[in-house]
Amino acid sequence: MSANLKVPVITIDGPTASGKGTVAQQVADALGFHYLDSGALYRLTALASLKIGIDENDVDTLVELAQDIHIVFREGCVRLDGEDVSLDIRAESVGNRASAIAVHGALRQALIARQRAFRVPPGLVADGRDMGTVIFPDASLKVFLTASVEARADRRYKQLIEKGFSAKLDDLSRDLRARDDRDSQRAAAPLKPADDALTLDTSNLDVDQTVQTVVGWFRERMQNK
Repeated sequence: MSANLKVPVITIDGPTASGKGTVAQQVADALGFHYLDSGALYRLTALASLKIGIDENDVDTLVELAQDIHIVFREGCVRLDGEDVSLDIRAESVGNRASAIAVHGALRQALIARQRAFRVPPGLVADGRDMGTVIFPDASLKVFLTASVEARADRRYKQLIEKGFSAKLDDLSRDLRARDDRDSQRAAAPLKPADDALTLDTSNLDVDQTVQTVVGWFRERMQNK
């Protein structure tokens, strides 16, 4: 076994606005681990493709783009080719484009190595849609967060308003249902819990409660190894 594969990983997968990003970041902080927002890699590719006008079905060009763009995660900021795009990648248009291009198996394959490179000591918390099923199938703990469409739409609405984006709850609910269908039915790495994942419904849980649950699960798992 390589030293890299000995590094503990917690994967937190789930649908859009299930709270996985916030939870994963805080779990990483609580444990002193690194954090990977895998969705940001797809959003960054999506944003870059929108900026230069690449069609969402032009797979070869999208793959080249994903391999060439320069991405930096540092101190809460996300930089694309040197530009801070932390807010830009959270726009609904970018999220919808990311979901659309993520169906392409060749693009997902191109981003796998980039994601696995985040696995360094002392540990990693990775959130996304296929972290536990595809990217880190040997993870120490796999969590699948879920929540009702209504709860997720409300969370997404508040996030967008806080960041200065306009939003409508009805539109968000419709988009979430469409993205859930697309993500769960795609041929390449469909959204689903890993067979050995622990599922946690966050509809009626706040962030602190969810973080405490995940950290507790991980510590118990490590004690029982």
